[in-house]
Amino acid sequence: MMGLGSAIGAGLFLGSGVGIAAAGPAVIVSYILAGIMIIFVMRMLGEMGAALPASGSFSHYARIGIGEWAGFTMGWLYWFMLIMVLGVEITGASSIVNSWIPAVPQWVIALVFVTFFAVVNLAKVANFGEFEFWFAALKVAVIVAFLVIGVLLVFGLLPGTEPVGTTHLFGDGDGFAPNGIAGIAAGLLAVAFAFGGIEIVTIAAAESRDPERAIATAVRTVVWRISMFYLGSIAIMVLVLPWTVAGSTDDSPFVSVLDVAGIPYVSGFMELVVVVALLSAFNANVYGTSRMAFALSRGGDGPAALSKLSHTGVPRNAVLLSVFFGFVSVLLNWLLPDTLLEILLNAVGSALLAIWIFVVVAQLRLRPRFEREGVLTVRMWAFPYLSWFTLAMLGAFIVLMLFDDAARLQLLSTLVLFLVITGIGFVWQRRTRQRRARQAQ
Repeated sequence: MMGLGSAIGAGLFLGSGVGIAAAGPAVIVSYILAGIMIIFVMRMLGEMGAALPASGSFSHYARIGIGEWAGFTMGWLYWFMLIMVLGVEITGASSIVNSWIPAVPQWVIALVFVTFFAVVNLAKVANFGEFEFWFAALKVAVIVAFLVIGVLLVFGLLPGTEPVGTTHLFGDGDGFAPNGIAGIAAGLLAVAFAFGGIEIVTIAAAESRDPERAIATAVRTVVWRISMFYLGSIAIMVLVLPWTVAGSTDDSPFVSVLDVAGIPYVSGFMELVVVVALLSAFNANVYGTSRMAFALSRGGDGPAALSKLSHTGVPRNAVLLSVFFGFVSVLLNWLLPDTLLEILLNAVGSALLAIWIFVVVAQLRLRPRFEREGVLTVRMWAFPYLSWFTLAMLGAFIVLMLFDDAARLQLLSTLVLFLVITGIGFVWQRRTRQRRARQAQ
């Protein structure tokens, strides 16, 4: 449920509109390709997670499979990405609530939300898990209802509606891919962001009662459910709405579809659900950032203060660091209330691609070791062929993005960020080794 809850957030409810605006109805192609890829990546991550559960997840696997520098870089790159995602979630939720109560400034609403979830995350982890379970359940139930209503709309089975057929699917005269391959490439950033969050199931492994069994079960089921929810929802959007309407970032495409259904109060209720979904994902990402910082620090790749636990077993300093950046996002809400969401949505897609590439490389190198040790309970299909195929898909995504100006700029900025973090890692690890050598002497 944590995997579902963290993945069903801004990427689906708000980011889907960004993808449709970029690619038109052809965004379905982007989601299918990304869906196949994320299933393979999660299978590989689940294989490593079930064999060797670790709170640092792919950062730990990169360290032991590739090298210390890779563990440092992947961990802090993921932390940085989730910090940006925190801004996405809180900005989306506070902007919707601000439309309900315009007298209250958006940054004040965001401040209240961040403060509340700071308290939730500083409590014992069992309370956090219970909280996320029920909110994830609500999101899943609502998406199922949305899919049912959408199918009824497509076939004109609701009172006062006519079958829409495939008119909108082919762009209302603009074609299935009105912006061509470049548009599909531009939409891939939003698509990659949308699937982000599902990997939290392996980050949470160290705090589950039976990590090996929990990860194996989650990996076998959650990726298929996520794919069904995402592909089903996107298909409904591009069938029911003209792509120019569905691609509007002013409203959630979910709300626009329910407005077409004409069911009283449903669109208003959907807005409330969107807020709950965004806040739930924000809460889960505070958890994810704090646990990643905690794991990195325990491994010597971060300040020792972040590795300290409270009496309830919560890495309090790591949580407070994440919450601090939540407050930074509140400040950005005040400075850039209208443009922050778009900026942040475009800032995380290629960072995920970099992380997934390292997951694949680590799995290729660790699989023989796990086979020798006899610890494999989850296995990647058709190893090593599908692993190499996934790596080729990631490379193809990058090539496609090079044809789009905005995507190319994002790839360049991610490369710069990657090199900066790697450089910091080399300096940090060198000083750590020197300090340990002095202590040993």
